[in-house]
Amino acid sequence: MQNMSNGAVGTAVVRCCRLLLCAVVLLSGFGFDGAVGLDGMLFPRESESRQIQELDGFWHFRADDSTDRRAGLDQQWFLKRLAATGPVIPMPISSSFNDITTDRKLQNFVGWVWYDRGFFVSKDWSNRRVVLRVESAHYNAIVWVNGKEVMRHSGGHLPFEAQINNFIKFSDENFVTIAVNNTLTPHTLPPGTVTLHKNSSDYPPNFYIQNVQFDFFNYAGLHRKVRLYTTPIAYIDDITVVTQFHETTGTVNYVIKTKGQIGDSAKSDTMHFHGRNDYNSDSSADVSVEILDRNGSSVAKGSGNMGQLMIKNVIPWWPYTMNRTHYGYQYTLKVKFGSDVYRQKFGVRTVSKTQTGLFINNKAFYCHGVAKHEDSDIRGKGLDFPLIARDFNMLKWLGANCFRTSHYPYAEEIMDEADQQGIVVIDECPGVGIDFDINFSNESLAHHLEVMREMVRRDKNRPAVIMWSIANEPRTQNPLSVPYFKAIIDLTRSLDPTRLVTYVIGTDQKGELVAQLTDILCINRYFAWYDDSGYLETIYYKMGNDLQSWYNEYKKPIIITEYGADTVAGLHTIPSSMFTEDYQADFLREYHHVFDIYRKKFLVGEMVWNYADFMTAPSVSRVVGNRKGVLTRQRQPKAAGHILRLRYWSIINETLPFSAMP
Repeated sequence: MQNMSNGAVGTAVVRCCRLLLCAVVLLSGFGFDGAVGLDGMLFPRESESRQIQELDGFWHFRADDSTDRRAGLDQQWFLKRLAATGPVIPMPISSSFNDITTDRKLQNFVGWVWYDRGFFVSKDWSNRRVVLRVESAHYNAIVWVNGKEVMRHSGGHLPFEAQINNFIKFSDENFVTIAVNNTLTPHTLPPGTVTLHKNSSDYPPNFYIQNVQFDFFNYAGLHRKVRLYTTPIAYIDDITVVTQFHETTGTVNYVIKTKGQIGDSAKSDTMHFHGRNDYNSDSSADVSVEILDRNGSSVAKGSGNMGQLMIKNVIPWWPYTMNRTHYGYQYTLKVKFGSDVYRQKFGVRTVSKTQTGLFINNKAFYCHGVAKHEDSDIRGKGLDFPLIARDFNMLKWLGANCFRTSHYPYAEEIMDEADQQGIVVIDECPGVGIDFDINFSNESLAHHLEVMREMVRRDKNRPAVIMWSIANEPRTQNPLSVPYFKAIIDLTRSLDPTRLVTYVIGTDQKGELVAQLTDILCINRYFAWYDDSGYLETIYYKMGNDLQSWYNEYKKPIIITEYGADTVAGLHTIPSSMFTEDYQADFLREYHHVFDIYRKKFLVGEMVWNYADFMTAPSVSRVVGNRKGVLTRQRQPKAAGHILRLRYWSIINETLPFSAMP
């Protein structure tokens, strides 16, 4: 949530245009002309035919602190080991680099940073495809293997990969170099601008400041896994699964895309190293599929690269708050093509809506959940398995049955847990801070469309994902927003007509131009915090009037996707006052009174902001980050956490009586 006055917006528009040149300078040499080709992007999973080699641990790291941040590119640091180019430090992967050291300059660094490490490849892999995959590099990245460029990518939260057989040695050590640039421009997602104080007596020489248009810290680096994995030369490239069910019979429609010819070898002239969209259209006879239940028993078989299978006595995928015994139930589609084997998990479930309701498997679903961030001490946005486990335990402790991936796609390991544990997800792209005319440009639109393609490609088979969110709090009162978001909504629906599409509204209803295009209204509201600060008694009137007004205008179900109050843990006053635990608890209770009136009508969800405290850019209105969490950043509950827990579990007991709180 960000709060800007009209005057601040106007000033920022002018500043945005003036500062575009700084961002261009910082990104010079990147030469990006679009995202990597949209071939398949199956998550690396071991099988009889596939192996994985993790490249975790400490990498060599250095920041390019030259004036224009181009020294590494100009001097071609990628041609040799990074330690030979100058001083390096150890940097763990997966982690943001910002909070690892004690160096304030590195914490706020803007520009190119460089990573490298050595690795060996088994000779056993010489007759197989060897793929290098980066799960997340924020924001722009260039990857070299043994001094040769193998791929580039723009976008900080989605995976990219390349086949590297032509670049590696099977008889000696190899090295991989990754340069990552965290500069945000008016055309990135999220957008931003950069200020360079070059010749000012008021600042250190060549002082860069990244101006962000969102309220969370711009953590950067290699946030998730870097891996090598193998496939046979002829391989399964992509799998799409779409399900329905009628009474006790499930319908599974599948499409399998393959590449390569069975019988090709690593030395074959037909081996594909960098082909885009060169799918094998003649592979149907060589593809076999089998559906396995949770116990590994076969329930259906078929052949061909597309088809339909039926599951008798199907067990649908349910949120854990809607079914005690079979929540999160997933089947496995086992696909074989030649010697390649890949197992794709999926759930049988449907999503639909009416003017007043949201339905999973034709039963009403009420989303009582949280908005989150990938954020924690030291590692920033780095992938952390103990933290993921703690988060899902605390989500169940709270009784939350859904979360939004605010404000970017989360790690696939997090999404796996949501699928398995029966927690619904609103999957949001990084479209936060789309505030100014320049953010609605054709260049911005082209990148936004590419991000949506990548996100849908990655998460299209996930039963937990019921809705795509294309943006958070964009300025949809701007006439430029209409063609911009219509193009994105139309594309998203064409990519996946089985899920709902929304964006999160942060503006007033007056002048709203895009809400008519969405399936569900997702609205953020902060009455008695940003508006009428401290006056809790206004919530009942303002929130109720606001909900009714939105519904009267659009006749669509509504989810309140954010409401919250900053709270310093341990701070108390009677009567309650802002920033105390008492005020946050009273604040939630007032909203809940209103929600209880409307959740029997057209309100289909409530999501507190935020699940846990998180870091932001420095600000006089932020005390070591945003403190709106019902949990601390260390995942311990504040008083509001207990309030939310009692509420959510009481709602669960309306659907599943006698459910025991964990």
